[in-house]
Amino acid sequence: MAAQLVTDLNELKDSVLHRLADTANIAQFVSFDPAARQRHARILGYEVDYRFDSVNHAAEALLKSSGSVNVRSFEPNSSKSRDFIYGLKNTDEVASQVAKLASQSLYTIVNETIDVNDGGVSGVALGSVVEFAPGDTPRCVEPRRIEECGLVASLRKDLALRLLKTVYGFSPDLHRYQSTERVEFSIHPIRRGTLQEHTIVWELEEVGEFDSSAETDWPNRFSRFVGDKTFGLLLADVLGLPVPATIVFPRLLPPFGFGQRTGSGETWIRTCPVEQEPGRYTTRRGWLDPFHLMTKEDPEGQKIASVLAQEGIDARYSGSLIVDREGGLIIQGVEGYGDSFMLGRAMDDLPADIHESVRDLYHHAAGLLGAVRFEWVHDGKMAWLVQLHKGATTSLGATIFPGEPSLYHRFDVTKGVDALRDLIGRTGSNEGIVLVGRVGKK
Repeated sequence: MAAQLVTDLNELKDSVLHRLADTANIAQFVSFDPAARQRHARILGYEVDYRFDSVNHAAEALLKSSGSVNVRSFEPNSSKSRDFIYGLKNTDEVASQVAKLASQSLYTIVNETIDVNDGGVSGVALGSVVEFAPGDTPRCVEPRRIEECGLVASLRKDLALRLLKTVYGFSPDLHRYQSTERVEFSIHPIRRGTLQEHTIVWELEEVGEFDSSAETDWPNRFSRFVGDKTFGLLLADVLGLPVPATIVFPRLLPPFGFGQRTGSGETWIRTCPVEQEPGRYTTRRGWLDPFHLMTKEDPEGQKIASVLAQEGIDARYSGSLIVDREGGLIIQGVEGYGDSFMLGRAMDDLPADIHESVRDLYHHAAGLLGAVRFEWVHDGKMAWLVQLHKGATTSLGATIFPGEPSLYHRFDVTKGVDALRDLIGRTGSNEGIVLVGRVGKK
Protein backbone atom coordinates (compact mmCIF):
# COMPACT_ATOMS: atom_id res chain seq x y z
CA MET A 1 0.00 0.00 0.00
CA ALA A 2 1.39 3.44 -0.93
CA ALA A 3 2.01 5.87 1.93
CA GLN A 4 -0.51 8.68 2.20
CA LEU A 5 0.95 12.19 2.18
CA VAL A 6 0.28 14.08 5.42
CA THR A 7 -0.47 17.70 4.57
CA ASP A 8 -1.89 18.70 8.00
CA LEU A 9 1.13 19.58 10.17
CA ASN A 10 -1.07 19.05 13.24
CA GLU A 11 -1.10 15.32 12.47
CA LEU A 12 2.69 14.87 12.41
CA LYS A 13 4.30 12.70 15.09
CA ASP A 14 5.53 15.63 17.17
CA SER A 15 2.15 17.39 17.06
CA VAL A 16 0.38 14.22 18.24
CA LEU A 17 2.95 13.94 21.06
CA HIS A 18 2.45 17.63 21.87
CA ARG A 19 -1.31 17.12 22.30
CA LEU A 20 -0.75 14.00 24.40
CA ALA A 21 1.29 16.14 26.83
CA ASP A 22 -1.88 18.12 27.64
CA THR A 23 -3.30 15.10 29.49
CA ALA A 24 -0.39 12.73 30.21
CA ASN A 25 3.18 12.63 31.48
CA ILE A 26 5.44 12.24 28.46
CA ALA A 27 9.19 12.28 27.89
CA GLN A 28 10.46 15.86 27.62
CA PHE A 29 11.13 16.88 24.02
CA VAL A 30 11.72 19.61 21.49
CA SER A 31 11.04 19.13 17.76
CA PHE A 32 12.27 20.70 14.53
CA ASP A 33 11.17 20.86 10.90
CA PRO A 34 13.41 20.05 7.86
CA ALA A 35 14.79 23.58 7.99
CA ALA A 36 15.87 22.96 11.63
CA ARG A 37 13.24 25.46 12.82
CA GLN A 38 11.65 24.68 16.17
CA ARG A 39 8.09 23.34 16.10
CA HIS A 40 7.19 22.21 19.65
CA ALA A 41 8.81 22.14 23.07
CA ARG A 42 7.80 20.41 26.29
CA ILE A 43 10.61 20.85 28.82
CA LEU A 44 10.28 20.92 32.60
CA GLY A 45 10.61 24.46 33.93
CA TYR A 46 9.75 26.13 30.61
CA GLU A 47 6.36 27.28 29.37
CA VAL A 48 4.70 25.18 26.68
CA ASP A 49 6.32 25.76 23.26
CA TYR A 50 8.92 28.10 24.70
CA ARG A 51 10.85 29.50 21.73
CA PHE A 52 14.58 28.85 21.93
CA ASP A 53 16.83 30.97 19.75
CA SER A 54 18.78 27.98 18.42
CA VAL A 55 18.97 24.19 18.35
CA ASN A 56 21.97 24.42 20.68
CA HIS A 57 20.05 26.37 23.32
CA ALA A 58 17.10 23.98 23.14
CA ALA A 59 19.44 20.99 23.47
CA GLU A 60 21.21 22.66 26.39
CA ALA A 61 17.92 23.14 28.25
CA LEU A 62 16.83 19.54 27.61
CA LEU A 63 20.20 18.10 28.61
CA LYS A 64 20.23 20.16 31.80
CA SER A 65 16.82 18.74 32.73
CA SER A 66 17.35 15.14 31.69
CA GLY A 67 21.10 14.47 31.40
CA SER A 68 20.86 12.54 28.14
CA VAL A 69 18.76 12.77 24.96
CA ASN A 70 17.82 10.81 21.85
CA VAL A 71 17.32 12.21 18.36
CA ARG A 72 14.73 10.50 16.18
CA SER A 73 13.62 11.48 12.71
CA PHE A 74 10.61 10.97 10.47
CA GLU A 75 9.05 11.93 7.16
CA PRO A 76 5.58 13.49 7.00
CA ASN A 77 4.40 10.89 4.48
CA SER A 78 5.43 7.81 6.48
CA SER A 79 4.17 6.30 9.71
CA LYS A 80 7.61 4.77 10.37
CA SER A 81 10.52 6.54 12.01
CA ARG A 82 13.86 6.93 10.25
CA ASP A 83 17.24 7.38 11.97
CA PHE A 84 17.34 7.07 15.76
CA ILE A 85 20.37 8.25 17.73
CA TYR A 86 20.44 7.19 21.38
CA GLY A 87 22.03 8.65 24.50
CA LEU A 88 23.64 11.93 23.40
CA LYS A 89 25.08 14.10 26.20
CA ASN A 90 26.78 16.92 24.30
CA THR A 91 24.95 20.02 23.04
CA ASP A 92 27.01 20.42 19.89
CA GLU A 93 26.57 16.73 19.03
CA VAL A 94 22.79 17.07 19.33
CA ALA A 95 22.78 20.17 17.11
CA SER A 96 25.00 18.41 14.57
CA GLN A 97 22.66 15.41 14.33
CA VAL A 98 19.59 17.62 13.92
CA ALA A 99 21.33 19.55 11.13
CA LYS A 100 22.43 16.34 9.41
CA LEU A 101 18.91 14.89 9.45
CA ALA A 102 17.35 18.21 8.39
CA SER A 103 19.64 18.18 5.35
CA GLN A 104 17.86 14.95 4.36
CA SER A 105 14.45 16.74 4.55
CA LEU A 106 13.58 14.96 7.79
CA TYR A 107 11.65 16.20 10.80
CA THR A 108 13.35 15.53 14.15
CA ILE A 109 12.32 15.03 17.76
CA VAL A 110 14.93 15.43 20.48
CA ASN A 111 13.64 13.75 23.64
CA GLU A 112 15.05 12.85 27.05
CA THR A 113 16.66 9.43 27.32
CA ILE A 114 14.73 7.17 29.66
CA ASP A 115 16.73 4.06 30.50
CA VAL A 116 14.73 0.86 29.95
CA ASN A 117 17.15 -0.93 32.31
CA ASP A 118 16.46 1.25 35.35
CA GLY A 119 14.39 -1.44 37.09
CA GLY A 120 11.06 -0.36 35.62
CA VAL A 121 8.81 -2.03 33.05
CA SER A 122 7.24 -1.09 29.72
CA GLY A 123 4.13 -2.41 28.08
CA VAL A 124 0.64 -1.86 26.75
CA ALA A 125 -2.73 -1.43 28.45
CA LEU A 126 -5.55 -2.46 26.15
CA GLY A 127 -9.13 -3.19 27.09
CA SER A 128 -9.12 -5.00 30.45
CA VAL A 129 -5.57 -6.36 30.03
CA VAL A 130 -2.11 -4.99 30.87
CA GLU A 131 1.01 -6.64 29.42
CA PHE A 132 4.55 -5.66 30.42
CA ALA A 133 8.19 -6.67 30.73
CA PRO A 134 11.39 -5.19 32.19
CA GLY A 135 14.37 -4.02 30.16
CA ASP A 136 12.43 -3.18 26.99
CA THR A 137 10.15 -0.69 25.25
CA PRO A 138 6.37 -1.06 24.86
CA ARG A 139 7.13 -3.08 21.72
CA CYS A 140 7.89 -5.98 24.06
CA VAL A 141 4.27 -7.10 23.56
CA GLU A 142 4.64 -7.56 19.81
CA PRO A 143 4.77 -11.18 18.58
CA ARG A 144 8.22 -10.72 17.04
CA ARG A 145 9.66 -9.44 20.33
CA ILE A 146 7.97 -12.23 22.30
CA GLU A 147 9.50 -14.78 19.93
CA GLU A 148 12.95 -13.20 20.34
CA CYS A 149 12.95 -12.34 24.04
CA GLY A 150 10.27 -14.44 25.72
CA LEU A 151 6.79 -14.21 27.19
CA VAL A 152 5.64 -10.96 28.81
CA ALA A 153 3.51 -10.76 31.94
CA SER A 154 -0.17 -10.58 30.98
CA LEU A 155 -2.66 -9.73 33.72
CA ARG A 156 -6.14 -8.42 34.17
CA LYS A 157 -5.77 -4.65 34.54
CA ASP A 158 -6.84 -4.40 38.18
CA LEU A 159 -4.48 -7.24 39.16
CA ALA A 160 -1.59 -5.78 37.17
CA LEU A 161 -1.93 -2.38 38.84
CA ARG A 162 -2.11 -3.91 42.33
CA LEU A 163 0.89 -6.14 41.64
CA LEU A 164 2.98 -3.28 40.25
CA LYS A 165 2.01 -1.01 43.16
CA THR A 166 3.19 -3.71 45.57
CA VAL A 167 6.55 -4.02 43.82
CA TYR A 168 7.27 -0.34 43.18
CA GLY A 169 5.43 1.39 46.02
CA PHE A 170 3.31 3.63 43.78
CA SER A 171 0.26 3.07 41.62
CA PRO A 172 0.96 3.29 37.87
CA ASP A 173 -1.07 6.11 36.34
CA LEU A 174 -3.18 3.89 34.08
CA HIS A 175 -6.48 3.91 35.97
CA ARG A 176 -7.99 6.85 34.09
CA TYR A 177 -7.68 5.36 30.62
CA GLN A 178 -10.78 3.79 29.14
CA SER A 179 -11.18 0.21 27.93
CA THR A 180 -11.55 1.61 24.41
CA GLU A 181 -8.03 3.12 24.51
CA ARG A 182 -4.70 1.50 23.77
CA VAL A 183 -1.93 2.95 25.98
CA GLU A 184 1.78 2.39 25.40
CA PHE A 185 3.50 3.12 28.72
CA SER A 186 6.56 2.66 30.86
CA ILE A 187 6.91 2.96 34.64
CA HIS A 188 10.12 3.94 36.42
CA PRO A 189 11.47 3.91 39.99
CA ILE A 190 12.80 7.46 39.49
CA ARG A 191 10.27 10.09 38.37
CA ARG A 192 10.75 11.33 34.81
CA GLY A 193 9.03 13.29 32.08
CA THR A 194 7.26 16.62 31.69
CA LEU A 195 5.32 16.15 34.94
CA GLN A 196 8.06 14.33 36.86
CA GLU A 197 5.90 11.27 37.52
CA HIS A 198 6.64 7.55 37.56
CA THR A 199 4.46 6.65 34.58
CA ILE A 200 5.44 7.75 31.06
CA VAL A 201 2.84 7.52 28.28
CA TRP A 202 4.38 7.03 24.85
CA GLU A 203 1.27 6.63 22.74
CA LEU A 204 -2.50 6.81 23.25
CA GLU A 205 -4.90 5.52 20.63
CA GLU A 206 -8.68 5.13 20.52
CA VAL A 207 -9.39 1.59 19.31
CA GLY A 208 -13.04 1.02 20.26
CA GLU A 209 -14.71 -1.74 22.23
CA PHE A 210 -13.56 -5.34 21.82
CA ASP A 211 -13.27 -8.56 23.82
CA SER A 212 -10.01 -8.98 25.70
CA SER A 213 -8.79 -11.43 28.29
CA ALA A 214 -5.47 -12.10 30.00
CA GLU A 215 -3.77 -15.48 29.86
CA THR A 216 -1.54 -15.35 32.92
CA ASP A 217 1.40 -17.72 32.50
CA TRP A 218 4.83 -17.89 34.00
CA PRO A 219 7.81 -18.17 33.76
CA ASN A 220 7.74 -14.87 31.89
CA ARG A 221 10.18 -11.98 31.62
CA PHE A 222 8.85 -10.23 34.73
CA SER A 223 8.74 -13.42 36.83
CA ARG A 224 12.39 -14.02 35.94
CA PHE A 225 13.16 -10.42 36.90
CA VAL A 226 11.78 -10.74 40.47
CA GLY A 227 12.17 -14.53 40.78
CA ASP A 228 9.80 -17.41 40.20
CA LYS A 229 8.69 -17.85 43.81
CA THR A 230 8.24 -14.10 44.24
CA PHE A 231 6.01 -13.76 41.20
CA GLY A 232 3.82 -16.72 42.15
CA LEU A 233 3.32 -15.48 45.69
CA LEU A 234 2.77 -11.88 44.54
CA LEU A 235 0.05 -13.05 42.20
CA ALA A 236 -1.50 -15.22 44.92
CA ASP A 237 -1.54 -12.25 47.28
CA VAL A 238 -3.23 -9.84 44.85
CA LEU A 239 -5.79 -12.57 44.14
CA GLY A 240 -6.59 -12.76 47.87
CA LEU A 241 -5.10 -16.21 48.48
CA PRO A 242 -3.47 -16.87 51.89
CA VAL A 243 0.24 -15.96 51.70
CA PRO A 244 2.35 -15.38 54.84
CA ALA A 245 3.86 -11.92 55.31
CA THR A 246 6.89 -11.72 53.02
CA ILE A 247 9.69 -9.21 52.47
CA VAL A 248 11.44 -9.54 49.11
CA PHE A 249 15.10 -8.59 48.73
CA PRO A 250 15.61 -8.38 44.95
CA ARG A 251 18.92 -7.89 43.19
CA LEU A 252 17.62 -5.08 40.97
CA LEU A 253 15.01 -3.26 43.08
CA PRO A 254 14.58 -1.95 46.63
CA PRO A 255 12.98 -4.41 49.11
CA PHE A 256 9.17 -4.64 49.12
CA GLY A 257 6.60 -6.63 51.06
CA PHE A 258 3.20 -8.32 50.83
CA GLY A 259 1.11 -11.03 52.50
CA GLN A 260 -0.69 -11.58 55.80
CA ARG A 261 0.72 -11.86 59.30
CA THR A 262 0.70 -15.39 60.68
CA GLY A 263 1.40 -14.46 64.30
CA SER A 264 4.41 -16.75 64.71
CA GLY A 265 6.99 -13.96 64.97
CA GLU A 266 9.54 -16.25 63.28
CA THR A 267 11.38 -15.78 59.99
CA TRP A 268 12.10 -18.25 57.21
CA ILE A 269 14.65 -17.37 54.53
CA ARG A 270 13.94 -18.73 51.05
CA THR A 271 16.19 -18.21 48.04
CA CYS A 272 14.27 -17.35 44.90
CA PRO A 273 15.80 -18.55 41.59
CA VAL A 274 15.01 -16.93 38.26
CA GLU A 275 13.11 -20.12 37.42
CA GLN A 276 12.01 -22.97 39.66
CA GLU A 277 14.83 -25.32 40.72
CA PRO A 278 13.43 -27.47 43.56
CA GLY A 279 15.85 -28.23 46.37
CA ARG A 280 18.91 -26.58 44.84
CA TYR A 281 19.14 -23.41 46.95
CA THR A 282 18.85 -22.59 50.64
CA THR A 283 15.62 -22.59 52.62
CA ARG A 284 16.21 -21.99 56.32
CA ARG A 285 14.22 -21.43 59.47
CA GLY A 286 15.79 -18.34 61.04
CA TRP A 287 17.49 -15.23 59.73
CA LEU A 288 20.34 -15.10 57.23
CA ASP A 289 21.78 -12.05 55.52
CA PRO A 290 19.94 -12.17 52.16
CA PHE A 291 22.61 -10.33 50.19
CA HIS A 292 25.41 -12.49 51.60
CA LEU A 293 23.34 -15.55 50.71
CA MET A 294 22.87 -14.39 47.11
CA THR A 295 26.58 -13.68 46.79
CA LYS A 296 27.50 -17.08 48.25
CA GLU A 297 25.09 -19.25 46.25
CA ASP A 298 25.07 -17.25 43.01
CA PRO A 299 28.31 -15.26 42.74
CA GLU A 300 27.74 -14.56 39.04
CA GLY A 301 24.33 -13.00 39.78
CA GLN A 302 22.56 -14.95 37.05
CA LYS A 303 20.49 -17.63 38.81
CA ILE A 304 19.02 -16.14 42.02
CA ALA A 305 16.76 -13.13 41.42
CA SER A 306 15.87 -12.42 45.05
CA VAL A 307 15.69 -13.75 48.59
CA LEU A 308 12.44 -13.96 50.56
CA ALA A 309 12.18 -13.34 54.29
CA GLN A 310 8.85 -14.97 55.11
CA GLU A 311 7.01 -15.01 58.41
CA GLY A 312 6.90 -18.56 59.69
CA ILE A 313 3.77 -20.61 60.21
CA ASP A 314 3.11 -22.81 63.24
CA ALA A 315 3.07 -25.89 61.06
CA ARG A 316 0.86 -28.80 61.90
CA TYR A 317 1.49 -30.33 58.47
CA SER A 318 3.48 -29.25 55.42
CA GLY A 319 3.61 -30.54 51.88
CA SER A 320 2.90 -30.05 48.20
CA LEU A 321 0.11 -30.40 45.68
CA ILE A 322 0.55 -31.20 42.00
CA VAL A 323 -1.86 -32.00 39.19
CA ASP A 324 -1.07 -34.89 36.86
CA ARG A 325 -1.65 -34.67 33.11
CA GLU A 326 -5.18 -36.07 33.43
CA GLY A 327 -6.20 -33.54 36.07
CA GLY A 328 -5.82 -35.76 39.13
CA LEU A 329 -4.69 -34.09 42.37
CA ILE A 330 -1.65 -35.51 44.17
CA ILE A 331 -1.49 -34.13 47.71
CA GLN A 332 1.37 -35.21 49.96
CA GLY A 333 3.15 -34.00 53.05
CA VAL A 334 4.49 -34.62 56.53
CA GLU A 335 3.74 -33.65 60.07
CA GLY A 336 5.50 -30.44 61.17
CA TYR A 337 7.69 -28.16 59.08
CA GLY A 338 8.45 -30.62 56.32
CA ASP A 339 12.17 -30.02 55.79
CA SER A 340 12.87 -33.69 55.15
CA PHE A 341 9.83 -34.04 52.91
CA MET A 342 10.92 -31.15 50.69
CA LEU A 343 14.27 -32.89 50.27
CA GLY A 344 12.50 -36.09 49.23
CA ARG A 345 13.36 -38.10 52.34
CA ALA A 346 10.00 -38.68 54.08
CA MET A 347 6.20 -38.68 53.72
CA ASP A 348 3.29 -39.21 56.12
CA ASP A 349 -0.38 -40.04 55.77
CA LEU A 350 -2.34 -36.79 55.97
CA PRO A 351 -5.45 -36.48 58.16
CA ALA A 352 -8.69 -36.13 56.22
CA ASP A 353 -9.31 -32.56 57.39
CA ILE A 354 -5.84 -31.43 56.27
CA HIS A 355 -6.25 -33.17 52.91
CA GLU A 356 -9.65 -31.54 52.39
CA SER A 357 -8.38 -28.08 53.36
CA VAL A 358 -5.49 -28.28 50.87
CA ARG A 359 -7.82 -29.56 48.17
CA ASP A 360 -10.20 -26.65 48.78
CA LEU A 361 -7.28 -24.21 48.52
CA TYR A 362 -6.39 -25.76 45.16
CA HIS A 363 -9.92 -25.35 43.81
CA HIS A 364 -9.94 -21.72 44.94
CA ALA A 365 -6.60 -21.02 43.22
CA ALA A 366 -7.48 -23.02 40.10
CA GLY A 367 -10.75 -21.15 39.77
CA LEU A 368 -8.69 -17.96 39.41
CA LEU A 369 -5.68 -19.21 37.44
CA GLY A 370 -6.41 -22.62 35.96
CA ALA A 371 -4.29 -25.64 36.86
CA VAL A 372 -1.60 -24.81 39.45
CA ARG A 373 0.80 -26.65 41.72
CA PHE A 374 2.01 -25.40 45.07
CA GLU A 375 3.74 -25.96 48.39
CA TRP A 376 1.57 -25.49 51.46
CA VAL A 377 1.78 -25.30 55.25
CA HIS A 378 -1.22 -25.96 57.48
CA ASP A 379 -1.42 -24.45 60.97
CA GLY A 380 -4.43 -26.49 62.06
CA LYS A 381 -6.84 -23.74 61.10
CA MET A 382 -6.04 -23.05 57.44
CA ALA A 383 -3.67 -23.92 54.63
CA TRP A 384 -1.14 -21.27 53.57
CA LEU A 385 0.65 -20.99 50.24
CA VAL A 386 4.44 -20.79 50.48
CA GLN A 387 5.06 -21.42 46.76
CA LEU A 388 2.74 -21.25 43.73
CA HIS A 389 3.46 -22.34 40.15
CA LYS A 390 1.32 -22.44 37.03
CA GLY A 391 0.30 -25.61 35.21
CA ALA A 392 -0.05 -29.34 35.68
CA THR A 393 2.82 -31.84 35.46
CA THR A 394 3.49 -34.40 32.72
CA SER A 395 3.25 -37.25 35.22
CA LEU A 396 0.61 -39.99 35.06
CA GLY A 397 0.29 -42.51 37.84
CA ALA A 398 3.75 -43.92 38.58
CA THR A 399 5.25 -42.37 35.42
CA ILE A 400 6.74 -38.91 35.94
CA PHE A 401 7.79 -38.35 32.32
CA PRO A 402 6.66 -40.68 29.48
CA GLY A 403 9.07 -42.36 27.03
CA GLU A 404 10.83 -45.59 26.05
CA PRO A 405 14.38 -45.54 27.51
CA SER A 406 17.12 -47.93 26.40
CA LEU A 407 18.03 -48.70 30.05
CA TYR A 408 16.98 -47.77 33.58
CA HIS A 409 18.92 -46.57 36.63
CA ARG A 410 17.44 -47.44 40.04
CA PHE A 411 17.41 -44.69 42.64
CA ASP A 412 16.58 -45.00 46.35
CA VAL A 413 14.42 -41.93 47.14
CA THR A 414 15.68 -41.81 50.74
CA LYS A 415 18.98 -40.44 49.37
CA GLY A 416 17.18 -37.15 48.65
CA VAL A 417 16.85 -34.55 45.91
CA ASP A 418 20.54 -33.60 45.75
CA ALA A 419 21.60 -37.16 44.99
CA LEU A 420 18.78 -37.51 42.44
CA ARG A 421 19.86 -34.32 40.71
CA ASP A 422 23.41 -35.67 40.49
CA LEU A 423 22.13 -38.91 38.93
CA ILE A 424 20.02 -36.97 36.41
CA GLY A 425 23.13 -35.05 35.39
CA ARG A 426 24.90 -38.34 34.66
CA THR A 427 21.97 -39.99 32.87
CA GLY A 428 21.93 -40.18 29.07
CA SER A 429 19.18 -38.67 26.94
CA ASN A 430 17.71 -42.09 26.09
CA GLU A 431 17.97 -43.51 29.62
CA GLY A 432 15.40 -43.65 32.41
CA ILE A 433 15.35 -43.58 36.21
CA VAL A 434 13.24 -45.82 38.42
CA LEU A 435 12.49 -44.22 41.80
CA VAL A 436 12.55 -46.87 44.51
CA GLY A 437 10.57 -45.96 47.60
CA ARG A 438 7.51 -44.01 48.61
CA VAL A 439 7.42 -40.66 46.80
CA GLY A 440 3.77 -39.75 46.50
CA LYS A 441 0.19 -40.68 47.20
CA LYS A 442 -3.14 -39.65 45.68
